Amino acid sequence: MIARIWSGESPLWLPLLPLSWLYGLVSGLIRLLYRLGLKRAWRAPVPVVVVGNLTAGGNGKTPVVIWLVEQLQKRGIRPGVVSRGYGGKAAQYPLLLTAETTTAEAGDEPVLIYQRTGAPVAVSPVRSDAVQALLAEHAVDIIITDDGLQHYALARDKEIVVIDGVRRFGNGWWLPAGPMRERASRLRSVDAVIVNGGEAKPGEIPMHLRPGMAVNLLTGERRAVSLLPALVAMAGIGHPPRFFATLEQCGARLEKRVPLADHQALVPDQVAALTAPGQMLIMTEKDAVKCRAFAKDNWWYLPVDAELSGEQPEQLLKELIALVQ
Repeated sequence: MIARIWSGESPLWLPLLPLSWLYGLVSGLIRLLYRLGLKRAWRAPVPVVVVGNLTAGGNGKTPVVIWLVEQLQKRGIRPGVVSRGYGGKAAQYPLLLTAETTTAEAGDEPVLIYQRTGAPVAVSPVRSDAVQALLAEHAVDIIITDDGLQHYALARDKEIVVIDGVRRFGNGWWLPAGPMRERASRLRSVDAVIVNGGEAKPGEIPMHLRPGMAVNLLTGERRAVSLLPALVAMAGIGHPPRFFATLEQCGARLEKRVPLADHQALVPDQVAALTAPGQMLIMTEKDAVKCRAFAKDNWWYLPVDAELSGEQPEQLLKELIALVQ
């Protein structure tokens, strides 16, 4: 229903317009206060690059963060990552991630980034606290923030926005009548726009998510998705239909699709109940980091990697490297 409202297909967005105007007024006022210097942003002693979005829901932001971290690491740069840690609740903040940190403490996306890249990761509702915690414990050259475009309390040197190229901006209205955290005109002031799927417009960087081999959560075995029989697909991400479509493009034969809320906590018995005898469960890598501690031998996940095309990605990386030199 939300997707129909935000796309404009359903007229139910109209009664929500007054709330959207209020949201736009408040968010615009906050940004104006920082631009005028009436509220002061904290500036880190190292460069800060924000990877965020203008809309609610999944856009492929975390794969972009992982791509950036890995590309910088290959070039000898030491990145650190900070996040709000949405979906987790730590005993105290800031929280520096370790191999023992759970998604219940840090949230699924920070744990995924930490496991995939090995880069130092810190979470805190106050992102400046997370940055300071990282710098106190690690030799970090540059900070990448997973989300936080609208968190103006943290000064930034570069802003990167990730857009869902298929849905883009829906009906264009602020939350809750539409999907927008900020209006599309905000793109004029950012440093790079990455478009996940669909068709990129001039000046935008095209990206697609390349799926790998399915990985068994318990054994680590890798197998082509098309060879997995009797599949039940589970996705607790911002836009589950994208994951289901990716599986089918890989040749998967899905017997059932189970969309879940983004960052939803997963209970062992509830996950196990999704499959009947003889069926296999396949999930996103973000869900897998929440399920690994209680995985079954018929549970698999599909990793995806961001692939950016054209000459602009290399130019973007050069600009980021120039910040630390």
